Amino acid sequence: MNAPLPPLPVLSPGILAALRLEAASAQRRLIDLLVERHGPAALAPLAAQLRLRNAAAAELMACTPDLVSLRFEECLRRECVALRDADGKLLIALADPFDANLQDWLGARLAEPCQLVLSSREDLTACLARIEENQHLVANLLGESQGKAGVTLAEDISARRISEDASPVVKLVNSTLYDALKQNASDIHLESTPNGMQIKYRVDGVLNRVGAVQGADQAEQAISRIKVMAELDIAERRVPQDGRFKANAGGREIDFRVSIMPSIHGEDAVLRVLDKEHLTQEMSGLTLGSLGFDEATRAELRRMASEPYGMLLVTGPTGSGKTTTLYATIAETNHGLDKIITIEDPVEYQLPGVLQIPVNEKKGLTFARGLRSILRHDPDKIMVGEIRDPDTAEIAVQAALTGHLVFTTVHANNVFDVIGRFMHMGLDPYNLVAALNVIVAQRLLRINCPQCSVDVVPDETLIEESRLTDAHNFHFRAGAGCGHCRGSGYRGRRAIAEILSLNDELRELITDRAPLRTLKEAAARHGFRPLRSAGMALVANGETTLQELNRVTFVV
Repeated sequence: MNAPLPPLPVLSPGILAALRLEAASAQRRLIDLLVERHGPAALAPLAAQLRLRNAAAAELMACTPDLVSLRFEECLRRECVALRDADGKLLIALADPFDANLQDWLGARLAEPCQLVLSSREDLTACLARIEENQHLVANLLGESQGKAGVTLAEDISARRISEDASPVVKLVNSTLYDALKQNASDIHLESTPNGMQIKYRVDGVLNRVGAVQGADQAEQAISRIKVMAELDIAERRVPQDGRFKANAGGREIDFRVSIMPSIHGEDAVLRVLDKEHLTQEMSGLTLGSLGFDEATRAELRRMASEPYGMLLVTGPTGSGKTTTLYATIAETNHGLDKIITIEDPVEYQLPGVLQIPVNEKKGLTFARGLRSILRHDPDKIMVGEIRDPDTAEIAVQAALTGHLVFTTVHANNVFDVIGRFMHMGLDPYNLVAALNVIVAQRLLRINCPQCSVDVVPDETLIEESRLTDAHNFHFRAGAGCGHCRGSGYRGRRAIAEILSLNDELRELITDRAPLRTLKEAAARHGFRPLRSAGMALVANGETTLQELNRVTFVV
């Protein structure tokens, strides 16, 4: 007779409370930290404590998927699955029992009572992979498969494929891509360390550590795998390399732009995620209001976008939403009566009724060369994705001076730095101010999570460091951290902006190369509101925090 197995450890409320604090501090999910510290065996006592049933992969596979109660795409996104047991009872298997938002969503979504079942993330993924495989088989039998015959160059990163991959390095890379897409990450960072590699995602503009790879050999193999996918030289480890590849995920094609950089511990990789279908869904109703701009900013942008000629210029760092703002401005003012042409690198979103040209420097199609050709194509409005060099700047200014309305972007910290940037490029001040109608500087601020936002009293040191003199007029709120925001306290972002509309006084000062202080004083007299003031209004209303505003803007 076999000896009985030792009992599993009891997860006391004290252990869970300590893990909860640690998870909130590290901005990680409690369930992930629990499994990392105590192993998958901790799920059974956890389920007992939460009065849930713990189910392994075999039990999930024995049930019948219910794709009517919950669609497969919803299950993938929310890490759950709807099943029917032998008696026809509805079961909902989930990997994170602490996700209150998921349970609220299930309560609103389901039309009948259900029993919640706790499963490990691996078992749940295997179950979803089996369902996805069956869906593909049915689609093929019905002749409705979306796949094309023949060999495809796009990598398949479906849950089914990940579960079947025999190679550990392929499974590591594909599961990282898969998880990043589920978390709506804009970038994936693979950072080499002395003993392996750290994996980070940029979500809502902020980097979050999500995992690590132990062992320098495995980290090197992962980088080599990405190089193969991006058709880069795997033998070259001394110089930077850039490439791109495509992947199929959930029936849609995702573009990944790859940058490989040598470091002291090996090589680092950054993958920019370009989900065009998701972007199309987000931008289907794109307006300046949907970006979060206040009414005064929206009105000024619409007014400037309706001018017959001149230049509307948006500035800010990479990832601040400059191109999206131009898209929204063009979309709101495009009534089909103007010829609109854009030149971009790359074309991120297709605008209906607009001729869009992608830059192709390998073929000699640069911003400057493309812009010269556009001017011979009888446009009314022109969008130049970015002004990077004096040639492009000069042609854009001449286009604005010859009866065209030019939308463009440039990298600068604020509206006043744009003037200096163009002067440094060698542009004539008189032509520049004659062409410029308005300069917009913008940033993206993370917004407090609506599910866990609570009233708070900020630290006096923080108020002093923020140079806030009227804190008594503010309604301070902050997110406590929950499953809806993955413990960060923030959910989503909105844009803030400062707008400098050029008038005769400002044009004369710029032409005379007046000091920066004089320019700022003149702008203030005409109602200019700095970027930080726009952000401070959101803090006062409890929509974001002082910490977030200080992270994004300078304290002045």
